Amino acid sequence: MNLLASLRYLAALDEHKHFGRAAQACHITQPALSNALRALEEEFGTAIVKRGRAFAGFTAEGARVLASAQRMLHERELLQQELNSVAGKPQGSLTIGAVPTAMPVAARFSAMLQARHPGISPIVRSLSSSELENGLESLALDMGLGYTDRLERHGPRLRHVPQYTEHYFLVRKAGQAHSEYMQIGPKITWAEAAKLPLCLLTREMHNRSIVDAAFAEASAAVVKPAIETNSILTLALSVAVGEVCSVLPGALIGAVRGYRELEALPLVSPEVRTAIGFMIQGGDRTSRTLDAAMTMAQDAAWLRHAAAHSGLLSA
Repeated sequence: MNLLASLRYLAALDEHKHFGRAAQACHITQPALSNALRALEEEFGTAIVKRGRAFAGFTAEGARVLASAQRMLHERELLQQELNSVAGKPQGSLTIGAVPTAMPVAARFSAMLQARHPGISPIVRSLSSSELENGLESLALDMGLGYTDRLERHGPRLRHVPQYTEHYFLVRKAGQAHSEYMQIGPKITWAEAAKLPLCLLTREMHNRSIVDAAFAEASAAVVKPAIETNSILTLALSVAVGEVCSVLPGALIGAVRGYRELEALPLVSPEVRTAIGFMIQGGDRTSRTLDAAMTMAQDAAWLRHAAAHSGLLSA
């Protein structure tokens, strides 16, 4: 039995929560994955996976094996990067998680990081806030871009580097399409926006809780969206082709400025501002690729770039 390979299969099963998808991610057949996990159970003399007609989770002992597997795989990656890298030229993968509303900024960051350090291979995943935080704690992610106001519940286990402040806009069809790109229109209050048919993110998204709180503070009636989605692309497309408006943060406005038939109105009363930052594990031992990424995350030129494509924006 190849122990590291079996541990990798176990971590993949935890990530995908499905035997077939985990096997596909590991480029093996499902029977091969199942056999490797059974061999792992024989090695440790305990049941690891709860088996049924579908994946049903891990046993208590399996959860302990999984935690050790994640640490061992992380240490293996650190060692490989140390062996492959030379001074100033990090080599290896870097897994970045980002909440959906921050994905445009995460995409810009990963592309600019790879251009600066061609030896780094970023892997960028769109995740909910809870998935992102769990991924950081389990070492499945190297860094995450998300809402730093949630970090109090994690204590010193996670630390962060501020990136930008999220501002919010109502997006609607423009009276007349601009010749080149989406325009920034006049301000609109949250109370006024609440009266419009809306497409909003689904309730498990942290962004939705921010939006709902703003509507509540504006003393608006309970907002019942016409459309709900967990897809950021659906937010913009629903406005472009339908009869609804949407609430988007600046990072998404920056990513869809090409929709010249739309306009974005800054939302006020209340003024809602949310801090977004990169988060990493609180431990001292980091990889070469993560060190390079965190250096860039604090670079003044990058921070100016992020602010220009995510904040209040300009007309």
